[in-house]
Amino acid sequence: MLDPLGLDATSEAVYRALLAQPYASLAEHRAQLELTPDQFEDALQTLLDLALVRPAASSGGRRLHVVDPRLGLEALLARRRARLAAERRRLADGEAAVAELLCDLPATHPAIGESPVVHLDGVDHVRDYLTQLHEEVEEEILTFATGGAQTEENMHASRPLNQELLERGVRMRTVYLSSIHNHPPTVTHVTWLASLGAEVRTTPSLSTRMIIADHRLALVALDDQDSSLGALVVSGGGLIAALEALFEHVWLDADPLGPCEKPEEHALNRQQHETLRLLARGHTDEAIAKRLGVSPRTARRIAKGLLGHLDARSRFQAGVHAAQLGYLPPNGPRT
Repeated sequence: MLDPLGLDATSEAVYRALLAQPYASLAEHRAQLELTPDQFEDALQTLLDLALVRPAASSGGRRLHVVDPRLGLEALLARRRARLAAERRRLADGEAAVAELLCDLPATHPAIGESPVVHLDGVDHVRDYLTQLHEEVEEEILTFATGGAQTEENMHASRPLNQELLERGVRMRTVYLSSIHNHPPTVTHVTWLASLGAEVRTTPSLSTRMIIADHRLALVALDDQDSSLGALVVSGGGLIAALEALFEHVWLDADPLGPCEKPEEHALNRQQHETLRLLARGHTDEAIAKRLGVSPRTARRIAKGLLGHLDARSRFQAGVHAAQLGYLPPNGPRT
Protein backbone atom coordinates (compact mmCIF):
# COMPACT_ATOMS: atom_id res chain seq x y z
CA MET A 1 0.00 0.00 0.00
CA LEU A 2 2.91 2.34 0.69
CA ASP A 3 4.91 1.38 -2.39
CA PRO A 4 4.18 4.76 -4.11
CA LEU A 5 6.23 6.31 -1.30
CA GLY A 6 9.19 4.03 -1.91
CA LEU A 7 8.45 1.14 0.47
CA ASP A 8 8.43 -2.36 -0.95
CA ALA A 9 6.26 -5.05 0.65
CA THR A 10 9.00 -6.29 3.01
CA SER A 11 9.96 -2.79 4.16
CA GLU A 12 6.33 -1.95 4.83
CA ALA A 13 5.85 -5.14 6.85
CA VAL A 14 8.88 -4.28 9.00
CA TYR A 15 7.66 -0.69 9.41
CA ARG A 16 4.22 -1.81 10.57
CA ALA A 17 5.78 -4.29 13.01
CA LEU A 18 7.97 -1.54 14.49
CA LEU A 19 4.90 0.69 14.89
CA ALA A 20 2.88 -2.07 16.56
CA GLN A 21 5.65 -3.20 18.96
CA PRO A 22 8.10 -0.31 19.39
CA TYR A 23 9.87 -1.88 22.38
CA ALA A 24 10.57 -5.30 20.88
CA SER A 25 14.14 -6.02 19.87
CA LEU A 26 15.21 -6.16 16.24
CA ALA A 27 15.94 -9.86 16.61
CA GLU A 28 12.41 -10.43 17.85
CA HIS A 29 10.94 -8.51 14.93
CA ARG A 30 12.99 -10.49 12.42
CA ALA A 31 11.97 -13.81 13.95
CA GLN A 32 8.31 -12.83 14.08
CA LEU A 33 8.32 -11.79 10.41
CA GLU A 34 10.32 -14.89 9.40
CA LEU A 35 12.79 -12.87 7.35
CA THR A 36 16.38 -13.74 6.49
CA PRO A 37 19.09 -11.48 7.92
CA ASP A 38 19.71 -9.94 4.50
CA GLN A 39 15.99 -9.27 3.90
CA PHE A 40 15.62 -7.68 7.32
CA GLU A 41 18.74 -5.53 6.96
CA ASP A 42 17.65 -4.31 3.50
CA ALA A 43 14.23 -3.35 4.86
CA LEU A 44 15.74 -1.49 7.81
CA GLN A 45 18.10 0.39 5.49
CA THR A 46 15.14 1.48 3.35
CA LEU A 47 13.33 2.81 6.42
CA LEU A 48 16.48 4.64 7.57
CA ASP A 49 16.97 6.16 4.10
CA LEU A 50 13.37 7.42 4.10
CA ALA A 51 13.82 8.90 7.61
CA LEU A 52 10.92 6.87 8.98
CA VAL A 53 13.12 5.37 11.71
CA ARG A 54 16.41 6.23 13.41
CA PRO A 55 18.61 4.44 15.97
CA ALA A 56 17.13 4.72 19.47
CA ALA A 57 19.22 6.70 21.95
CA SER A 58 21.27 4.60 24.39
CA SER A 59 20.09 1.30 22.87
CA GLY A 60 23.43 0.23 21.49
CA GLY A 61 21.84 -0.39 18.11
CA ARG A 62 19.50 -3.05 19.50
CA ARG A 63 16.37 -0.97 18.87
CA LEU A 64 15.18 1.63 16.40
CA HIS A 65 13.07 4.64 17.21
CA VAL A 66 10.09 4.99 14.91
CA VAL A 67 9.52 8.61 13.98
CA ASP A 68 5.96 9.70 14.70
CA PRO A 69 4.10 8.58 11.55
CA ARG A 70 2.22 11.88 11.44
CA LEU A 71 5.61 13.57 11.04
CA GLY A 72 7.62 10.95 9.17
CA LEU A 73 5.02 10.02 6.59
CA GLU A 74 3.93 13.60 6.06
CA ALA A 75 7.55 14.64 5.47
CA LEU A 76 7.92 11.74 3.04
CA LEU A 77 4.76 12.82 1.21
CA ALA A 78 6.03 16.38 1.02
CA ARG A 79 9.29 15.23 -0.55
CA ARG A 80 7.38 13.11 -3.07
CA ARG A 81 5.10 16.03 -3.94
CA ALA A 82 8.12 18.26 -4.54
CA ARG A 83 9.66 15.66 -6.84
CA LEU A 84 6.41 15.25 -8.79
CA ALA A 85 6.09 19.02 -9.17
CA ALA A 86 9.64 19.20 -10.50
CA GLU A 87 8.90 16.31 -12.87
CA ARG A 88 5.76 18.05 -14.12
CA ARG A 89 7.78 21.18 -14.82
CA ARG A 90 10.35 19.16 -16.76
CA LEU A 91 7.54 17.41 -18.68
CA ALA A 92 5.96 20.76 -19.57
CA ASP A 93 9.36 22.02 -20.76
CA GLY A 94 9.76 18.85 -22.81
CA GLU A 95 6.32 19.24 -24.41
CA ALA A 96 7.16 22.80 -25.38
CA ALA A 97 10.47 21.68 -26.88
CA VAL A 98 8.76 18.90 -28.87
CA ALA A 99 6.15 21.33 -30.19
CA GLU A 100 8.88 23.73 -31.25
CA LEU A 101 10.88 20.96 -32.94
CA LEU A 102 7.83 19.70 -34.87
CA CYS A 103 7.07 23.22 -36.07
CA ASP A 104 10.64 23.55 -37.35
CA LEU A 105 10.64 20.26 -39.30
CA PRO A 106 11.79 20.76 -42.91
CA ALA A 107 9.39 20.17 -45.77
CA THR A 108 11.07 16.82 -46.53
CA HIS A 109 9.45 15.45 -43.37
CA PRO A 110 5.78 16.46 -43.55
CA ALA A 111 3.41 15.53 -40.77
CA ILE A 112 1.61 12.28 -41.53
CA GLY A 113 -1.91 12.89 -42.83
CA GLU A 114 -1.33 16.38 -44.26
CA SER A 115 -1.19 15.07 -47.82
CA PRO A 116 -3.14 12.26 -49.53
CA VAL A 117 0.23 10.66 -50.34
CA VAL A 118 3.28 10.96 -48.08
CA HIS A 119 6.68 9.40 -48.69
CA LEU A 120 8.28 7.65 -45.71
CA ASP A 121 12.00 7.72 -46.46
CA GLY A 122 13.78 4.54 -45.38
CA VAL A 123 13.00 1.46 -43.32
CA ASP A 124 13.26 3.22 -39.94
CA HIS A 125 10.52 5.74 -40.78
CA VAL A 126 8.37 2.89 -42.11
CA ARG A 127 8.78 0.90 -38.88
CA ASP A 128 7.93 3.96 -36.77
CA TYR A 129 4.77 4.54 -38.79
CA LEU A 130 3.76 0.87 -38.61
CA THR A 131 4.02 0.98 -34.81
CA GLN A 132 1.73 4.02 -34.75
CA LEU A 133 -0.67 2.47 -37.26
CA HIS A 134 -1.06 -0.77 -35.28
CA GLU A 135 -1.77 1.19 -32.11
CA GLU A 136 -4.53 3.20 -33.80
CA VAL A 137 -6.29 0.56 -35.94
CA GLU A 138 -9.75 -0.25 -34.57
CA GLU A 139 -11.72 -2.33 -37.08
CA GLU A 140 -9.82 -4.09 -39.86
CA ILE A 141 -6.36 -4.46 -41.32
CA LEU A 142 -5.77 -5.87 -44.82
CA THR A 143 -2.32 -7.04 -45.90
CA PHE A 144 -0.50 -8.25 -48.99
CA ALA A 145 2.44 -10.20 -47.51
CA THR A 146 4.96 -10.41 -50.31
CA GLY A 147 8.38 -12.03 -50.17
CA GLY A 148 7.30 -15.64 -49.76
CA ALA A 149 8.91 -17.33 -46.75
CA GLN A 150 9.04 -15.02 -43.73
CA THR A 151 12.21 -14.66 -41.65
CA GLU A 152 12.31 -16.13 -38.15
CA GLU A 153 13.14 -12.67 -36.77
CA ASN A 154 10.16 -10.99 -38.39
CA MET A 155 7.73 -13.74 -37.38
CA HIS A 156 8.94 -13.69 -33.77
CA ALA A 157 8.72 -9.90 -33.59
CA SER A 158 5.22 -9.75 -35.10
CA ARG A 159 3.61 -12.38 -32.87
CA PRO A 160 2.83 -10.21 -29.80
CA LEU A 161 1.58 -7.38 -32.01
CA ASN A 162 -0.70 -9.61 -34.09
CA GLN A 163 -2.03 -11.36 -31.00
CA GLU A 164 -2.81 -8.03 -29.35
CA LEU A 165 -4.70 -6.83 -32.44
CA LEU A 166 -6.79 -9.99 -32.66
CA GLU A 167 -7.57 -9.98 -28.93
CA ARG A 168 -8.65 -6.36 -29.36
CA GLY A 169 -11.24 -7.50 -31.91
CA VAL A 170 -9.49 -6.18 -35.01
CA ARG A 171 -10.32 -8.22 -38.12
CA MET A 172 -7.14 -9.32 -39.93
CA ARG A 173 -7.15 -10.53 -43.53
CA THR A 174 -3.80 -11.39 -45.08
CA VAL A 175 -2.87 -12.72 -48.52
CA TYR A 176 0.43 -14.62 -48.57
CA LEU A 177 2.24 -16.07 -51.54
CA SER A 178 1.62 -19.73 -52.36
CA SER A 179 5.37 -20.32 -52.10
CA ILE A 180 5.12 -20.22 -48.27
CA HIS A 181 3.90 -23.83 -48.47
CA ASN A 182 7.53 -24.76 -49.17
CA HIS A 183 8.70 -23.18 -45.88
CA PRO A 184 7.39 -25.11 -42.83
CA PRO A 185 8.24 -22.36 -40.25
CA THR A 186 6.14 -19.84 -42.18
CA VAL A 187 3.29 -22.33 -42.52
CA THR A 188 3.44 -22.93 -38.75
CA HIS A 189 3.34 -19.18 -38.08
CA VAL A 190 0.44 -18.56 -40.47
CA THR A 191 -1.50 -21.53 -39.05
CA TRP A 192 -1.00 -20.08 -35.56
CA LEU A 193 -2.39 -16.74 -36.76
CA ALA A 194 -5.42 -18.50 -38.22
CA SER A 195 -6.00 -20.32 -34.92
CA LEU A 196 -6.34 -16.92 -33.22
CA GLY A 197 -8.95 -15.75 -35.70
CA ALA A 198 -6.90 -14.21 -38.51
CA GLU A 199 -8.19 -14.88 -42.04
CA VAL A 200 -5.45 -16.10 -44.36
CA ARG A 201 -5.36 -16.95 -48.06
CA THR A 202 -2.59 -17.62 -50.57
CA THR A 203 -2.08 -16.61 -54.18
CA PRO A 204 0.67 -17.39 -56.71
CA SER A 205 1.93 -13.81 -57.07
CA LEU A 206 1.58 -10.34 -55.56
CA SER A 207 2.69 -7.08 -57.10
CA THR A 208 3.75 -5.24 -53.94
CA ARG A 209 3.57 -5.24 -50.16
CA MET A 210 0.54 -3.30 -48.92
CA ILE A 211 -1.31 -2.69 -45.66
CA ILE A 212 -4.73 -1.01 -45.43
CA ALA A 213 -6.16 0.04 -42.05
CA ASP A 214 -9.77 0.91 -41.20
CA HIS A 215 -10.66 1.96 -44.79
CA ARG A 216 -8.76 5.21 -44.24
CA LEU A 217 -5.00 4.63 -44.53
CA ALA A 218 -2.74 2.44 -46.66
CA LEU A 219 0.98 1.77 -46.58
CA VAL A 220 2.44 0.71 -49.93
CA ALA A 221 6.07 -0.34 -50.36
CA LEU A 222 7.97 1.41 -53.13
CA ASP A 223 10.13 -1.65 -53.76
CA ASP A 224 9.89 -4.93 -51.83
CA GLN A 225 13.49 -5.74 -52.68
CA ASP A 226 14.93 -2.40 -51.52
CA SER A 227 13.53 -1.29 -48.17
CA SER A 228 15.81 1.78 -48.17
CA LEU A 229 13.40 3.38 -50.66
CA GLY A 230 10.71 3.43 -47.97
CA ALA A 231 6.98 3.44 -48.62
CA LEU A 232 4.02 5.64 -49.44
CA VAL A 233 1.28 6.48 -46.95
CA VAL A 234 -2.01 6.91 -48.82
CA SER A 235 -5.00 8.56 -47.15
CA GLY A 236 -7.16 9.96 -49.97
CA GLY A 237 -10.63 8.45 -50.06
CA GLY A 238 -10.54 7.66 -53.77
CA LEU A 239 -7.09 6.10 -53.57
CA ILE A 240 -8.06 3.96 -50.59
CA ALA A 241 -11.19 2.76 -52.40
CA ALA A 242 -9.08 1.73 -55.41
CA LEU A 243 -6.55 -0.13 -53.24
CA GLU A 244 -9.33 -1.89 -51.34
CA ALA A 245 -10.91 -2.95 -54.63
CA LEU A 246 -7.55 -4.42 -55.65
CA PHE A 247 -7.31 -6.29 -52.36
CA GLU A 248 -10.83 -7.68 -52.62
CA HIS A 249 -10.19 -8.84 -56.19
CA VAL A 250 -7.05 -10.71 -55.14
CA TRP A 251 -8.71 -12.01 -51.96
CA LEU A 252 -11.67 -13.53 -53.82
CA ASP A 253 -9.35 -15.26 -56.27
CA ALA A 254 -6.92 -16.49 -53.60
CA ASP A 255 -6.93 -19.99 -52.05
CA PRO A 256 -8.00 -20.57 -48.42
CA LEU A 257 -5.16 -21.59 -46.12
CA GLY A 258 -4.41 -25.29 -46.42
CA PRO A 259 -2.22 -27.72 -48.33
CA CYS A 260 -1.85 -27.01 -52.03
CA GLU A 261 -4.03 -29.24 -54.16
CA LYS A 262 -2.17 -31.30 -56.72
CA PRO A 263 -3.32 -30.55 -60.26
CA GLU A 264 -4.58 -33.26 -62.54
CA GLU A 265 -2.01 -35.02 -64.69
CA HIS A 266 -0.69 -32.76 -67.47
CA ALA A 267 -2.52 -29.77 -65.96
CA LEU A 268 -0.78 -26.64 -64.66
CA ASN A 269 -0.98 -25.57 -61.04
CA ARG A 270 -1.76 -21.94 -60.11
CA GLN A 271 1.89 -21.01 -59.68
CA GLN A 272 2.71 -22.36 -63.15
CA HIS A 273 -0.29 -20.53 -64.61
CA GLU A 274 0.90 -17.28 -63.06
CA THR A 275 4.48 -17.85 -64.23
CA LEU A 276 3.20 -18.45 -67.74
CA ARG A 277 1.17 -15.25 -67.62
CA LEU A 278 4.19 -13.26 -66.45
CA LEU A 279 6.40 -14.85 -69.11
CA ALA A 280 3.86 -13.93 -71.75
CA ARG A 281 3.99 -10.32 -70.56
CA GLY A 282 7.77 -10.25 -70.99
CA HIS A 283 8.87 -10.37 -67.34
CA THR A 284 12.42 -11.51 -66.62
CA ASP A 285 13.24 -14.44 -64.34
CA GLU A 286 14.28 -11.97 -61.63
CA ALA A 287 10.98 -10.05 -61.87
CA ILE A 288 9.00 -13.29 -61.84
CA ALA A 289 10.93 -14.47 -58.79
CA LYS A 290 9.97 -11.29 -56.90
CA ARG A 291 6.30 -11.66 -57.78
CA LEU A 292 6.22 -15.34 -56.76
CA GLY A 293 8.37 -14.92 -53.66
CA VAL A 294 10.93 -17.49 -54.80
CA SER A 295 14.59 -17.38 -55.77
CA PRO A 296 15.60 -16.52 -59.37
CA ARG A 297 16.93 -20.06 -59.67
CA THR A 298 13.50 -21.49 -58.78
CA ALA A 299 11.82 -19.09 -61.22
CA ARG A 300 14.14 -20.29 -64.00
CA ARG A 301 13.39 -23.91 -63.10
CA ILE A 302 9.64 -23.28 -63.30
CA ALA A 303 10.02 -21.46 -66.62
CA LYS A 304 12.17 -24.27 -68.03
CA GLY A 305 9.57 -26.83 -66.94
CA LEU A 306 6.86 -24.84 -68.69
CA LEU A 307 8.83 -24.79 -71.93
CA GLY A 308 9.07 -28.56 -71.77
CA HIS A 309 5.43 -28.97 -70.84
CA LEU A 310 4.37 -26.81 -73.79
CA ASP A 311 6.90 -28.36 -76.19
CA ALA A 312 8.28 -24.89 -76.90
CA ARG A 313 11.82 -23.85 -77.82
CA SER A 314 11.46 -20.22 -76.75
CA ARG A 315 9.39 -18.15 -74.38
CA PHE A 316 7.55 -16.51 -77.25
CA GLN A 317 6.69 -19.93 -78.66
CA ALA A 318 5.55 -21.00 -75.18
CA GLY A 319 3.13 -18.06 -75.12
CA VAL A 320 1.73 -19.00 -78.51
CA HIS A 321 1.32 -22.67 -77.53
CA ALA A 322 -0.23 -21.68 -74.20
CA ALA A 323 -2.84 -19.55 -75.96
CA GLN A 324 -3.56 -22.38 -78.42
CA LEU A 325 -4.03 -24.83 -75.53
CA GLY A 326 -6.32 -22.43 -73.65
CA TYR A 327 -3.92 -21.59 -70.80
CA LEU A 328 -3.93 -17.96 -71.91
CA PRO A 329 -6.44 -15.83 -73.83
CA PRO A 330 -5.60 -15.52 -77.56
CA ASN A 331 -4.04 -12.11 -76.95
CA GLY A 332 -2.26 -13.41 -73.82
CA PRO A 333 1.25 -12.09 -74.61
CA ARG A 334 -0.21 -8.54 -74.84
CA THR A 335 -2.41 -8.54 -71.71
